[in-house]
Amino acid sequence: MASAIEKERMYFSSHPIYSTMPPGLFGCDVLTEKLTRILFTHIKHNMPAIVGQIKDKLRENDDDIRELGPAMPVDQAEKMQLIWGMVLEFLKTFTN
Repeated sequence: MASAIEKERMYFSSHPIYSTMPPGLFGCDVLTEKLTRILFTHIKHNMPAIVGQIKDKLRENDDDIRELGPAMPVDQAEKMQLIWGMVLEFLKTFTN
């Protein structure tokens, strides 16, 4: 990496046109800094809209989950209680 940076520096310093220009206008490090600033500005500009979209999706998902009803039990005893309640509800409906 160090040799590549040195080759780049030597190229710009020995080039007939680039060597006459002020330093700090070209090279990988300058390009990296400029692209980083552009990317940061782009992210800063678009982040509020992205966060808003995520919050909207979360609300939609929460509404969908609420519509599905209560969660299925995990514990074996709670599962049996749920099934027993469904059987009793079925028997009540059947009797009526």
